[in-house]
Amino acid sequence: MSSETPFRIAISDSELSFLQQKLALTRLPDELDDAGWDYGVPLADMQRLLARWQDGYDWRKYERELNELLQFTRDIEVTGFGKLNIHYLHQRSAVEEAIPLLFVHGWPGSFFEARKVFPLLTAASAEYPSFHVVVLGLPGYGFSEGVKQKGFKMVQYAEVGHKLMLALGYSEYVAQGGDWGHLVTRQMAATYGPKHVKAWHTNMPISMPPKPHRNPVLFLELILHSLTPFSPYTESERKGLERAQWFSSKGQGYSKEQGTQPQTLGYSLADSPVGLLAWIYEKLVNWTDNYQWEDDEVLTWVSIYWFSRAGPASSLRIYYEIMNDSLMSLPYVRGVPLGVSYYPKEVAPTPRSWTKAFIGEVVFESEHASGGHFAAYEEPEAFVADLRKMFGKGGPSFGVVPGLTGY
Repeated sequence: MSSETPFRIAISDSELSFLQQKLALTRLPDELDDAGWDYGVPLADMQRLLARWQDGYDWRKYERELNELLQFTRDIEVTGFGKLNIHYLHQRSAVEEAIPLLFVHGWPGSFFEARKVFPLLTAASAEYPSFHVVVLGLPGYGFSEGVKQKGFKMVQYAEVGHKLMLALGYSEYVAQGGDWGHLVTRQMAATYGPKHVKAWHTNMPISMPPKPHRNPVLFLELILHSLTPFSPYTESERKGLERAQWFSSKGQGYSKEQGTQPQTLGYSLADSPVGLLAWIYEKLVNWTDNYQWEDDEVLTWVSIYWFSRAGPASSLRIYYEIMNDSLMSLPYVRGVPLGVSYYPKEVAPTPRSWTKAFIGEVVFESEHASGGHFAAYEEPEAFVADLRKMFGKGGPSFGVVPGLTGY
């Protein structure tokens, strides 16, 4: 396996000039009176963001800030797919006995999601554990090389993550993921645990509804909740199911398109920066818990997609590959302890009993009063506090990596 290469983001002046040309040629649609968010991103929001992107937003400023993160690339050999050049962040703690932690993002995220938790996770203290943190840039996202062949499924993404950790000298480690990161780390735990993956944590547990012939008790609970006033679920679980119903009926159209015709959509996202902005901005607003997005935050988030190595279309194809696989084949992870953090504005929350029945052996749970889909970015202190509790002294996964306690 090749050695790592230090990486710095350096978007060319010609690419920045091209972006400005595309922005100048933008043609915005009209809008119905008093439409608000009912029909999608409001026109006023797009006009404001477009004006900022054209005049005031300074990519070079944020490029310098991003380059303060320790970034690298490395070739990873993927079985049946050859080598992929993978971009990742890697920050070792000053504590030698720190716990190796792999952070895996999803869509429409990137390595950018982890930037707030880096200093918190790697901090040294006698009060809580410290981590050596690796942030995987998924193939086709950010500055990782994109996949060139069909059929790159979850086992391949898991292979990339695992081989990256081995290449960095972490033969035993823990993992954290939300969105696609949940599925990647789940597959990693099922495939490479407990020998290598010693524990895992998720902020987005993904489980399918119970079936009457397979899960009669859980199915009966769901029926009682749906058809009678005697719901067996807690108030937060009931609100979570309402949120999941909203997502299914009002918020999941993007997933159907990306999972069935990603190439068709890709032409628009690759050609129109404002189209890409609207496509992602909608999720940033709808999937968070009243997070107060600054315009420059949004534009940096979206610019990473615009300037990405493989282009925005590449990030969509994971939907096609996984949705044309079977989501029912998601592995139940045995022998690898699981921690779960629940946030009220996650896109599709499900009852805790489903997590325990369908996902893995839960040893740690934490329920939060605020926060949404991008937990590490929205609520970095609360996010890190859960990992510290799970892996710290007195926590259920303390010392799970032999010889490394984080202190």
